[in-house]
Amino acid sequence: MRGFGASQSLGHPRSEYDLEAYGQDLIDLLEKLNIEQAWLVGHSLGGSVAIWAAHLCPERVKGVVCVNAGGGIYLKEEFEKFRSAGEKLLDFRPPWLGRLPLLDLAFSRMMVEKPLARKWGRQRLLDFLRADQQAARGSLLESTTEAAVHLLPKLVAELPQPMYFLAGQNDRVMELQYVKYLASFHGLFAQLGTNVVEIENCGHFAMLEQLPVVANKLQQILATDH
Repeated sequence: MRGFGASQSLGHPRSEYDLEAYGQDLIDLLEKLNIEQAWLVGHSLGGSVAIWAAHLCPERVKGVVCVNAGGGIYLKEEFEKFRSAGEKLLDFRPPWLGRLPLLDLAFSRMMVEKPLARKWGRQRLLDFLRADQQAARGSLLESTTEAAVHLLPKLVAELPQPMYFLAGQNDRVMELQYVKYLASFHGLFAQLGTNVVEIENCGHFAMLEQLPVVANKLQQILATDH
């Protein structure tokens, strides 16, 4: 059963590409796959999507783990620069970029503390070039509005499910302070002292940079679910 979305309650028109819409898409997928209950693990923007899905359908989402995801603080100038740079990148994605020598190597070292295997750099490059223009632009613009950013802490505070955050100590995209800020709104933060797991020698792609650590932490979290 779908929850009552915040954009609807505020009387705002729905968008195909806002966080609520993606959260609902995720719930629809679980229903289509006949998955009655599941833990959601979301990386970066996917963490915000997982939060929304947990809000919309708490009876189906048992818990949430955010990887390199946080936020809740709106810095106007920084977000405007981020949106402007993102739109320029989306507008300049000629197919021949995929054939430039060493560009995959650059992608394997971008936003990370520990360089990735080159195959992952190649995959990141292909993902960047193949991303749907309309969806990528919509997600960029809709997820970084002041309203969307300020709503995340409220949603986290209201979640009845357990929620954890895996954060890279050297993440310069989603800095540790912003991960801790969002995590602090959840009940587990007060009960356990922190629900944030800091990962050493790790940038913005924990599941690739420190896979054994992430896998081990996920297993520990799920082991507490009875």
